[in-house]
Amino acid sequence: MAARRRVVWTREAQRELGEAVEYIAQDSAGAALRFRGDALTSARSLESLASRGRVVPEIDDPALREILVHRYRLIYLVLPDSVQILAFIHGARDFARVWRED
Repeated sequence: MAARRRVVWTREAQRELGEAVEYIAQDSAGAALRFRGDALTSARSLESLASRGRVVPEIDDPALREILVHRYRLIYLVLPDSVQILAFIHGARDFARVWRED
């Protein structure tokens, strides 16, 4: 059985998720709530399935992975006892630029 890890969101990733939810809420509060729920559920699944995401292709480090939540990339770092959610960015954004800025 896979080890359970604690999932921890960085402040930056929390902010990015909040911004995405606010943007979606401009058109539909219900869609924004569902989107937020999908993101949180996906992140929680990493407690027991930390290796389920693909390795971030731009970085090519097996510890740095991502899963897709609709059109967003939930980027996380797998550690022995935890998973750190590092970023939550729209897939259309220039990843290299965003990563350098953070």
